[in-house]
Amino acid sequence: MKLGKYSIGIGDRFAHQGKAQLKAVIKAKEKGSDITPVWNKSFREHQIVKSDPVSTRREADNAVKSLGWRDNYFVDADHVGLGNIDHFIDSSDFFTLDVADFIGKNAKQNEVISFVEKYKRFTGNIKIPEIEEEFEISEKYIEAVAKKYLFAVKEAGKIYRHILTKKHTDSFVVEVSMDETDEPQTPVELLFIFAAIADEGIPAQTIAAKFSGRFNKGVDYVGDLSQFTREFEQDVAVINFATNEFALPDNLKLSVHSGSDKFSIYKPIKNILQKFNAGLHLKTAGTTWLEELIGLAEAGGIGLEIAKRIYRNAYSRSDELCKPYASVISIYAENLPNPHEVDKWDGTTYAKTLRHDQSQKLYNSNFRQLLHVAYKIAGEMGKEYLSALKKNEEIVARNVTENIYDRHLKQLFI
Repeated sequence: MKLGKYSIGIGDRFAHQGKAQLKAVIKAKEKGSDITPVWNKSFREHQIVKSDPVSTRREADNAVKSLGWRDNYFVDADHVGLGNIDHFIDSSDFFTLDVADFIGKNAKQNEVISFVEKYKRFTGNIKIPEIEEEFEISEKYIEAVAKKYLFAVKEAGKIYRHILTKKHTDSFVVEVSMDETDEPQTPVELLFIFAAIADEGIPAQTIAAKFSGRFNKGVDYVGDLSQFTREFEQDVAVINFATNEFALPDNLKLSVHSGSDKFSIYKPIKNILQKFNAGLHLKTAGTTWLEELIGLAEAGGIGLEIAKRIYRNAYSRSDELCKPYASVISIYAENLPNPHEVDKWDGTTYAKTLRHDQSQKLYNSNFRQLLHVAYKIAGEMGKEYLSALKKNEEIVARNVTENIYDRHLKQLFI
């Protein structure tokens, strides 16, 4: 299985927007851009809404069949480890191996020594093509990198080999995820991470690296844009170097997690992709769920009532809902509208406050982030929420398609 040059992870909390999501990809294809759709949903998300990985596979297959999609598509077991991967083995053909929690744990001393011995050929001043500066590398530095990352990569190797007990290596795509950690990886650290990945025999086609700045859920990037641009460009250069140096898959590319709605970094990313003729995997995560809320609000009636009720409950349960996402949200409670105020809003006001349009004066990033993590409440509503989606399918689907195409695919790939 080979992932396309450009691919997009289209998360869908309730597995109802598969066709609407795929329509955006089809629209991009009609404009000349081939983008591989990847339906992704994590174990945590399945637990919260009481769903199972089979439902994600069913959603993807049904959308593809309904719309006559003939190109590749994938179903991603998102952020999996040894403790939960068996839930996904049968229904997934893309596995995001999340080993961020293992960064900094000590590998065996003999493994560290062997790694340093194998790669001491990189000591001295090293010049990576397309990176202006030279990097000075010592055996002590390689040892430090090994002590920080080798254990995590070996954990990825264990997960990968576990998958191999159930699937043939040519039947799925592997991503290694190291983004949910405190510090960004430097270009040289990334180089030796790739060396370790190759040593483990992991045919990684994409890696989720950690970048500087905040990648909060569903809102724009917060940080030094020039620093991000520099890091992203250097990482792409390292990938080009590492694929040849370590015989990694030639379509290896960066994956930007929590990448949905990071509009300010889209232009620099696009420029760098064009400069290097490089690929990209973008995960849009939970913004489809927000487009469902926007559609329900615009529909008015029961749909608007449900949207208001979800916000009221989210407001009163904010601590509970935010706790699992504390590292990827920044909500200022004083800037959240009072539910009594929201109850007076019409559908247009609700939609404009939630929709990520920074030119719109009503837009409120705190409101948006809180609702982003409030899908648990919709899950608790069960059939009532799902029935509202079906009843208002047309307006909801229009918002979903327009969001993915206009705000993401068009800005990055077209």
